[in-house]
Amino acid sequence: MKFKSRETLGIIFAIIAYFSFSILDAIQKTAVIHYSIFQLLFIKYTFVLLLGLIEAKRANNNNFFRSNNLKLQIIRSLLSILESGFFVLSFKHLSLANAHSIGALAPIIIVALSVFILNERVSIKTWIAIFIGFIGVLIIIRPASDVFSINSFIPLLAAFFLGLYQIATKKITEYDAPEVSLFYSSLVGIVITSIMAFNFWQPVNFNSLYFFVPIGLFFSLGIYFQILALKNARASIIQPFHYTLIFWAIIFGFFFYDDVPDLFTIIGAIIITTSGIFVINQTSKKIN
Repeated sequence: MKFKSRETLGIIFAIIAYFSFSILDAIQKTAVIHYSIFQLLFIKYTFVLLLGLIEAKRANNNNFFRSNNLKLQIIRSLLSILESGFFVLSFKHLSLANAHSIGALAPIIIVALSVFILNERVSIKTWIAIFIGFIGVLIIIRPASDVFSINSFIPLLAAFFLGLYQIATKKITEYDAPEVSLFYSSLVGIVITSIMAFNFWQPVNFNSLYFFVPIGLFFSLGIYFQILALKNARASIIQPFHYTLIFWAIIFGFFFYDDVPDLFTIIGAIIITTSGIFVINQTSKKIN
């Protein structure tokens, strides 16, 4: 009973985390029109640094700046910048529903990449589900139709880099504590994005705080509750709730941007979600 109550708590934290990310994305869709992507990323990583320092103090880890695998930490941090940057860019060109529906391929990509990078074995059923997931993406972007845009590949790139990032994150847990990873993600992120933001600077004023503070706050809340979710429940239990991002994207897209997803987007999103949950469940069975 205690185990179940902890997993229930983990699920609640996961729902809060993805809800926070959804609000973040709704804000970023407008913010990216007025400010450069690198300015927004700089704000996000600055807040992550604060979160990392808080976590280090809570864990009583005074050596949070020492990594047992510095090379992997840097690679992981660069992947974080790439996936975050491409996701924010996708919001500039696509509706929230389309961007998240295509980006929802990430869990499937993670499993596919783990075969080549981590040498994990995947069943025929899982490969079929992965293939069906990609069909769902093709239904959304419709390469042969008049509505096709090269911008549709932006969230696909984001999902690919997110897959690599998640694998790197999984690997780094063998070497470093979470607060160490938070510190390096923020440190590398701040250094890289500050240089890029300087070259792509957009004017800021007092009103900029209406974008910057919520972006930093909801990004940090999302990451923090994700940590709490994974601390209280198995990853296989938490991962399916990643697909609630599509649900919130449709709602926020409609209310704030008058975006109504077409039938192809809805069908594609259902296919990707179904195949993704199947892949996650198959992976969970293999682990257990």
